[in-house]
Amino acid sequence: MNRRRPARAALALVTAAALALGAGACGGRATTHHKPGTSHAEDTGSNGRLLTAEDGDGHRLRRVDADGAPEVNVTVRPDSEDGWNVRLTVRNFRFTPDSVGGAALAGRGHARLFLDGHPLARVYGVWYHLPKSLVRAAGGGTRLTAGLYADDHTAWAVGSTPVRASTTLAEAAPGTDASSAAPDDSAPDDTVTVDVAVRDGKVSPAPGRTEVGKGRTVRLRVRSDRDDTLHVHGYDKEARLPAGRTVTVTFTADRTGLFEVETHESDLLLTQLVVR
Repeated sequence: MNRRRPARAALALVTAAALALGAGACGGRATTHHKPGTSHAEDTGSNGRLLTAEDGDGHRLRRVDADGAPEVNVTVRPDSEDGWNVRLTVRNFRFTPDSVGGAALAGRGHARLFLDGHPLARVYGVWYHLPKSLVRAAGGGTRLTAGLYADDHTAWAVGSTPVRASTTLAEAAPGTDASSAAPDDSAPDDTVTVDVAVRDGKVSPAPGRTEVGKGRTVRLRVRSDRDDTLHVHGYDKEARLPAGRTVTVTFTADRTGLFEVETHESDLLLTQLVVR
């Protein structure tokens, strides 16, 4: 009996050491294999805070601080063979196609493209070819918006505004050859046009950020289903919005910064202008 006790004690020590090593190996590095809802820090900390608000397409917002938040800019150019080549320039963000569907890790994920507010494609890198056939299938449109999303498909947001940027496709209508398209004299090359519609208290496309170079002309075209007032903060531009009519406000972006465009009566955020 006395000889068996040392053997039992040694076995217990070995077992305890193995368990300790196993626990350390499991918790020693960050993982991305957790499914949505099972992350150890999904709703707080550097992963942001999950909000009840959505992006307009059924994805909940994940709020992070403005300092160090992900940023995106989108540019397009006609492809010589078909459609457009879309380029996404990001900051404080990394595309992680290998961990999509996992936990939301700060500064990681993928992008989504929207055409006039309608979902178009999911993107896992800085370049994406947009064929004319896909634009036709989406019902056509000219305003292309890119938004950044976490691996768990929540939308990165600063405050309650999704991290987004918009641009305008070069062609007025899909399927029109660029060389034969009639020029739009009302919209010079240096004009940034933003089209917004308000219906039943909802903004379409969902509010995002539009990048504008300092000195360029901004043309806002807003249509509301109820009487309201349009206001561009920072530029002190206002205009009445008669129900059912499209109102155009044009001005020169001669001040840098972040400027909100909203309605007064309904208190809706229409878009944010980032002038640099």
